[in-house]
Amino acid sequence: MADWNLSPNLALNQRVAERRARGEDIVHLGFGEARLPAFGPLVERLAAGAGRNAYGPIAGGADVREAVAGYFARRRLPTHPDQVVVAPGSKPLLMAVNHAVPGDVLLPRPCWNTYAPQAVLAGKRAFGVPIPEECGGVPEPAALRETLLAARRQGHDPRVVVLTLPDNPTGTLAPPRLVREICALAEEEDLLIVSDEIYRDIVHDPATPVLSPAEVAPRRTVVTSGLSKTLALGGWRIGVARFPEGPWGDRIRTAVLSVASEVWSTLAGPMQEVAAYAFGEPPEIRERLAASRRLHGAVARDVHRIVVGAGASCRPPTGGFYVYPDFEPCRPRLEAVGARDSDSLQRHLLDAFGVMVLAGHHLGDDERALRFKAATSMLYGDTAEQQEEALAAADPLRVPHVGAVLGRLEETFAKLTARAG
Repeated sequence: MADWNLSPNLALNQRVAERRARGEDIVHLGFGEARLPAFGPLVERLAAGAGRNAYGPIAGGADVREAVAGYFARRRLPTHPDQVVVAPGSKPLLMAVNHAVPGDVLLPRPCWNTYAPQAVLAGKRAFGVPIPEECGGVPEPAALRETLLAARRQGHDPRVVVLTLPDNPTGTLAPPRLVREICALAEEEDLLIVSDEIYRDIVHDPATPVLSPAEVAPRRTVVTSGLSKTLALGGWRIGVARFPEGPWGDRIRTAVLSVASEVWSTLAGPMQEVAAYAFGEPPEIRERLAASRRLHGAVARDVHRIVVGAGASCRPPTGGFYVYPDFEPCRPRLEAVGARDSDSLQRHLLDAFGVMVLAGHHLGDDERALRFKAATSMLYGDTAEQQEEALAAADPLRVPHVGAVLGRLEETFAKLTARAG
């Protein structure tokens, strides 16, 4: 029988909930949730959609697919509604693409902890490729070519490369130059690109250039997205995919719909009502997104300041709500307290300081490295009122409860790297 394990971030989140229920005071940085309340107009649309209780089209109703097509078109990706599929989260769409497209999968290393297990569940092999120094979310191009050729020499068949723009776990965005390099390689080697762009609308500075691979290699790029991160609707499970125009894209979309028809049937009707409204991007949604970007960026940058101040090396976050510090510069001091790898560092932070992070080896990273993911979006408050206060603040760092938890983190990481010295 196969060795079945829970997804590590979901298992960790459950463990934190259990320990908090026992009265433990834990700062939770280990789960990638946009910890904000559901926006009032979204709740209203959910209630308005309650009457949509019949099975609808597998791909989604015409209204939601038209809204999603408009969303992509406003991002320089002209899209026909027939290129769109909506689903209960982008996760099942990514899994369906794994079933629809033959061949092994090339991944950036580190990357979101679901990509590799999904490939394995689909009977594929996943090959991790180191990310470049400047950002995560994309493999380093020369290393990608080397890994691809080595895999083929060993009899494997890589045909898909997954990119994340912006990146989970590093909180960075690949610049257009790198995206073009990856796309050129994909064209040369006939690879399908799967571009996970669920964090696209959380680029901290709106002036930062964002280039989707679908702009550069439109005939070979599937784009996935959703509302879990941008509008904090993780529990509502709303995902979308945009498939390429042309015969190849049509075949992939048809195969994904076949998987959908046997697995999830269709996105729940009330959620389609929400999605049609949200992807239409009325002014109030755009304002909510702008406030969210401001909050996510301010807190991520401050956590980056804290870990760098404690001695870690870390890429500056530019999108999403993560930082990915490397405490290798502090190894002698950390080894003195038993933190010798990512797993023991995660355990030490929890046991000694009550701070939960997600160890890097869960993300495909070297288990010997002293790296982890910190989800800074968990720091906005424990109640809806506190979270809304942080969201509304011109300077979120000056909100008392946000400042207090950031102060606790600063003290934690200062002690982490000093107490063993």
